[in-house]
Amino acid sequence: MEKLPAASVDLVFADPPYNLQLKGDLKRPDDSRVDAVDDAWDKFESFEAYDAFTRAWLLACRRVMKPTATLWVIGSYHNIFRVGTILQDLGFWILNDVIWRKSNPMPNFRGRRFTNAHETMIWAARDAGAKGYTFNYEALKAGNEDVQVRSDWTLSLCTGDERLKDDSGKKLHPTQKPEALLARVILSSSRPDDLVLDPFTGTGTTGAVAKKLGRRFVGVERLREYADAAQARLDSVLPLPAASVAPFQTAREAPRVPFAALIERGLVTPGTTLTDAKGRVKALVRADGAVSFGQSVGSIHRIGAIAQGLEACNGWTFWHVETPKGLAPIDTLRAVVRAEQRIAAE
Repeated sequence: MEKLPAASVDLVFADPPYNLQLKGDLKRPDDSRVDAVDDAWDKFESFEAYDAFTRAWLLACRRVMKPTATLWVIGSYHNIFRVGTILQDLGFWILNDVIWRKSNPMPNFRGRRFTNAHETMIWAARDAGAKGYTFNYEALKAGNEDVQVRSDWTLSLCTGDERLKDDSGKKLHPTQKPEALLARVILSSSRPDDLVLDPFTGTGTTGAVAKKLGRRFVGVERLREYADAAQARLDSVLPLPAASVAPFQTAREAPRVPFAALIERGLVTPGTTLTDAKGRVKALVRADGAVSFGQSVGSIHRIGAIAQGLEACNGWTFWHVETPKGLAPIDTLRAVVRAEQRIAAE
C-alpha cells in the first residue's frame, strides 16, 4: 500500500486475520477433525503484537483514503472489539456496526458455548465530522421494498460453486466471504468507477464483485497461492451492463423542473383543477404556473401548505390531477419531463 498515492481510494473493505487463538485441533462429536482456521497468517504472539499489526494496516489505509472515503472491516468476537478501539484511537469515525447473521452457521461442536452465528462489520469514515461520503440510501431502500435497510443482514456462508477449491478438492481459503455480502457493502457505499481497496484480498471476492459492479479495484495479498487464485478469478469476471449499475438518481440530484414547465409541455392546462389525494381540497391552475385557492395565489408548495394549515408542503406529492387512469400526483407528470430531458442529454 505504500506504493499507492495518498488520498486516492474511495472505499476500503478489510477482512484481516481474526487472531482466533486456537489451541490444538477442533473435533466433531465423532472425533473427526474440523477444518478450522489454523494457518500461520492468523497467528500472533500476543494481543500487543496483534494490536501493533492492526494499527499499522489501518494507518496505511487511512493515508490512501480520500477525505470522503469510508472503510469497512469485518471480524468476530476474537478481534473486532480491539479493532474498533484502535479505529477510534486513530481518528476514524464509526458510522455503523453491521451484523452479518449467517443463515447456515457452523455449529459449536463442543457444546460449551452458544453457536457463533454472526460476524460484525464496522463501517467508518476517515475523520470525525466527515462530509460527502457515499451512502446510497435511496437505492438500498428501493431494493428493500421501500423500507430502510437495517444493520442486521441475514446471508449464507460461502458455499457451493462459489467456494474456491484447491487441486485436492478442499476449500482453498478457510474464510472466503460470500459475494452477496460484498455486493451489499459495495453497492451501499460506492459509485461506479470508484476505486475499491482490499488490503487482505485472499481469493479475490472483493475484487470480483467490484469489477462486476463497474468499480475499479486494487488488492493486496502476500501469499502467492491466494494471489494467483484471485487474479484468475478476476480475469474471468465480466462487468454487468452499465445501465444495470448506473447510480440511483435521488430527488435532490434530479434536474429541477418548475411547475410551469408542465404547462408549457401541455401536460397540464390552465384552468385545470388540482385536488388532494381524496379530492376534498381543490385549487385552480393559472396560466403563469401559480395556483389559486380561494383568495390565495402562490406556488404549488405554498398553496398546498395554506390548504392544510401547515408551515410547509411538498406540492408535487400533495396535489393530484385527473388522468384517464384516475387521480395521479403531479409528480408523475414531472417525471415525464425529466425523462425527456435525459433522452435529450443522451
